[in-house]
Amino acid sequence: MSKAQRAATRSKECAALETGTIADLTHEAEGVVRGSEAGGKTVFIAGALPGERVTFRRRSFHRSHDEAELVEVLEPSPDSVTPRCAHFGVCGGCALQHLAPDAQLASKQRELATNLERIGNVAPERWLPPLLGPHWAYRRRARLSSRYVSKKGRSLVGFREKQGKYVADVTRCEVLAEPVGALVGTLAGLLTTMARRESIPQIEVALSDGERALVLRVLDRLGEDDLAKLGDFERAQGLRILLQPGGLDSIVPLTPGPLDLHYRLAAFDLKLDFGPTDFVQVNAAINQSMVARAIELLELGPADRVLDLYCGLGNFTLPMARRAAHVTGIEGEATLIERARANARSNGISNADFHVSDLSQPPDPTLSWMRGRYDAVLLDPPRVGAREVLSAVAHLAPRRVVYISCHTGSLARDLGVLTHELGFRLRAAGVLDMFPHTTHVESVAVLERG
Repeated sequence: MSKAQRAATRSKECAALETGTIADLTHEAEGVVRGSEAGGKTVFIAGALPGERVTFRRRSFHRSHDEAELVEVLEPSPDSVTPRCAHFGVCGGCALQHLAPDAQLASKQRELATNLERIGNVAPERWLPPLLGPHWAYRRRARLSSRYVSKKGRSLVGFREKQGKYVADVTRCEVLAEPVGALVGTLAGLLTTMARRESIPQIEVALSDGERALVLRVLDRLGEDDLAKLGDFERAQGLRILLQPGGLDSIVPLTPGPLDLHYRLAAFDLKLDFGPTDFVQVNAAINQSMVARAIELLELGPADRVLDLYCGLGNFTLPMARRAAHVTGIEGEATLIERARANARSNGISNADFHVSDLSQPPDPTLSWMRGRYDAVLLDPPRVGAREVLSAVAHLAPRRVVYISCHTGSLARDLGVLTHELGFRLRAAGVLDMFPHTTHVESVAVLERG
């Protein structure tokens, strides 16, 4: 067959309508038609939900699967709901608003179980009940894009579109915590009026139990008129605006004065301060219950000594210090360690110490914290997981380990190593609904020696 004939055949295939039943969702929230029902090759269909009977048209072809557009839903899923957000389907911030919350959670639980089995060849002895929180207005941290679009004659502020190339044209965000969720369009309108509107590509949102802040990345020096407009907006909306002309150390408040960003962990009588670009858990309500569950699962006693790896600013370290004899926190970022030490001092905690250590490399066994005795270890690594520290954890021989994860693939890999190579048992695992309406899966696992 000639090249032209192959192209003609491909074009004909691409235009043909097909029918199939959606068996599952991909991690990108695309409906899956199995190959047995689609000519031997799996098809991914954006917008389709499990259980639906649909017609579709293939649009792109790959070695292991094809991608298709949804043409019509012939039999809708009983779990299908009307998206709350007017921008759903265009904005890439959410992928699952058309799926009922219970069904979203069930999908995430299946992903966790499937990856534990497929990647780690492991299964927990029991499944933990999921941790649930608010479905809307839950995000206290976000990074929004900003762009002036000359064809529209105005600035856009929001998450990227689903394809990731352009800024979504939105007027509000249903998952951003208030007041910012309702101010997205207003903020875009403000930037449209500014002379240097094309010099502000990014806005960080940092909402706290104290003040609420927006950090504007600024590529060029703003003139007096632009600064005055930002000041008027700041006062009218009760927000604090900060400007970032360079690196993180260049951030300065628009209006001079201290910035009060903090959150409370009421169950442990703690107030934790954080900086405008520090990492904190996105969902405040889930963070409260996640910390409590982790400490419950560790079964800490007043004589226990605990190691907290990837401790950040002390989110788990300081609550654990309220229950244990001593807690040692380890983190690679020096700024967060200083924040953790300051939080310990301000909360009157003297039984916690903190060390800067690069956990992307196997820890040096001569380090002071590596020579300690620990009854329990808490792991809360980034998406890449904790592979480099697993042997060190096994060497320290804690009674119990709790692993908090934001990526089921790296979690499954690490649990496979801990159970099959390093002598631990996977006692329990479960999901935390940290990111409703998205495909992100936060989870927790509990391990014991032998």
